Amino acid sequence: MRNHARKQHLLAVILGGALLAGLVVPAASIGSGSQGQSLPTKIGKPEGKLTLVAWEGYTEKQWVAPFEKKTGCKVQPKYAGSSDEMVTLMRQGGGGQYDMVSASGDASLRLIYGGDVQPVNVNLIPDWKNFIEPLKSPPHNTIKGVHYGISLQWGPNTLLYRTDKAKPAPTSWGALYDPKYKGRITIPDNPIQIADAALYLMKTKPALGIKDPYELTPPQFEAVTPLLKEQRRLIKKHWVFASDEIELFKRGDVWLGASWPYQTNTLQDAKVPVKDLIPKEGATGWADTWMLSSKAKHPNCAYLWMQWISTPKVQAQQAVFFGETPANKLACKYMDQIAKGSCAKYHANAPLSYFKTIKFWKTPVADCGFGGRKDCVPYSRWVQAWQEIKG
Repeated sequence: MRNHARKQHLLAVILGGALLAGLVVPAASIGSGSQGQSLPTKIGKPEGKLTLVAWEGYTEKQWVAPFEKKTGCKVQPKYAGSSDEMVTLMRQGGGGQYDMVSASGDASLRLIYGGDVQPVNVNLIPDWKNFIEPLKSPPHNTIKGVHYGISLQWGPNTLLYRTDKAKPAPTSWGALYDPKYKGRITIPDNPIQIADAALYLMKTKPALGIKDPYELTPPQFEAVTPLLKEQRRLIKKHWVFASDEIELFKRGDVWLGASWPYQTNTLQDAKVPVKDLIPKEGATGWADTWMLSSKAKHPNCAYLWMQWISTPKVQAQQAVFFGETPANKLACKYMDQIAKGSCAKYHANAPLSYFKTIKFWKTPVADCGFGGRKDCVPYSRWVQAWQEIKG
């Protein structure tokens, strides 16, 4: 009952009072427990085009070009700098401008309950059966057995630093709040960054009673936001795109930053003296899903893309390039063929216990379930607070 009530509350929050009758996805299909007869049972003739909203680094030539050659589907990506931007782009012009989106967990449920994406038939994705168990039907893309996309990659948010400037080498997220680095710090321009501060306080101030960095009661939230307001005075720049942060580190403008492994790999390839780590407090992270627009104009190319991007070799290519972990457990050997030791480096062969240590992005809601509470701070307040923090 609690889970059902939580989903109903989440639906109300995300739709912001929109009429249920206005959903493109039929209400009966959301959490109905069946895939529905409207799902395709085979892939038709490719339409010759595929429009994607994606994270930077998710549509690289090494795996896109072979896909285009094999299928005839010309890929046209649009990079987004945040989950909020992804949601906006998928709703732009009434939807239908983009066929798919590589949504993270803090966007996927908003897209599902907003009617922006449609259920998919995972039986048309042969490699879905080779995914690790937690990513076959995760709660951020599967509602009562109905799949609204297929999992892609996952990984932690990391602390990136210049080895020639940040000394001694940091071991804690506390480095991002240290006044000695004033003007040399960068973090993402994203309200979900509040969760990183909450995670830090969860470990360093246990008296606050934070159990989940996305499920904050009002007093906990009010303890987190001042930390970020103090940090604002130390920030050189909030980055939107990964390339923004890369340039800041290349120029030496910043020495420390909240980052992704992709930036580390790119900077190290450019011989910039950087390293990254998961600090002692742990890390937040992402688990991404390729989702199909409810108004997709090129659904056959979209299904072919889901097939292609799920294969172990392609998953390995993206994992090594971006510095993340593939959903397909068969990708490990291909990763080591591309870059020796990369399977272990990115934890593709790690036990599921490692997966569970990362606090994956999710949409904060009022009915958080923490101790039966229903007054946790919802995402709308996170967005408002983030604007106040940036000042």
